[in-house]
Amino acid sequence: MRLDHVSYAVARDSFVSTVQRIGSALGAGFVDGGVHPRFGTRNFILPLSGGTYVEVVTTLDHPAADRAPFGQAVARRAAEGGGWLGWVVSVDDIAPVEARLGRTSTEGHRVRPDGFDLRWKQIGLLELLEDPQLPYFLQWSIPREERPSADPRTSTTIHGVSIAGDAASIAEFLGEPADHPLDQIDVTWVEDEEPGLVSVEFATAHGPVTI
Repeated sequence: MRLDHVSYAVARDSFVSTVQRIGSALGAGFVDGGVHPRFGTRNFILPLSGGTYVEVVTTLDHPAADRAPFGQAVARRAAEGGGWLGWVVSVDDIAPVEARLGRTSTEGHRVRPDGFDLRWKQIGLLELLEDPQLPYFLQWSIPREERPSADPRTSTTIHGVSIAGDAASIAEFLGEPADHPLDQIDVTWVEDEEPGLVSVEFATAHGPVTI
C-alpha cells in the first residue's frame, strides 16, 4: 500500500508561518493548493520526489468546516496547538475499503490556482477522528500526471514515519502486514501520550530532516 501524502494542520493565524518554516527546513517552497469547498479547508502543498507530497492545511471561516469530518479533524488538531494531522494512503480501487468499512466514500475536490479541478474519493476520516493513529484512504479520479505529487519541486523524499499506536490494529485496518504496512516507506512504532503520526523523516540533499 502506497503513502500518498502527509498532512500538517494548523490554525489560520499560523498558516503562512508554518508553510514557510517547513519549506525552509526541507529546502523547497510550497505552492498554493487551493480551497476544499466541501470540507471548509485550504492547503499549501510541497510535491516531493518518490510520488508523495506534504500538505499544510487550515480551516476556513465557513460552515463546511464544522460539518465535514475532514474540517472537524483539522480544526481539532489546530486547537491542540497544530501538528501532524495524519497520513493518507492511495488505492487504485476504493470499493474494497468501502465494503470493509460498511459505507461509501466521500467525493472531494479543490480547484488549483491554474483552474484545474482535482477530484478524488476518500474514506476513513470518521475512524481518524475516533483514533488518530489510523490513516485514511484516497482514490484519485484524475490522470496521474495531474496529481499533486506528479511534479516534484525538490529531490527530497519521505524516508520514514513514526507512529504512536498499535501496529496490529493499523495492520488490520490497512489489510497489510504489521512489519511493513507501506511500500518504500519505513514505519517506526513509538511510545507517546497520544496516538497518531508523531514525526516524519525526510531525506534531503543536506541530510536527514525530521519534523
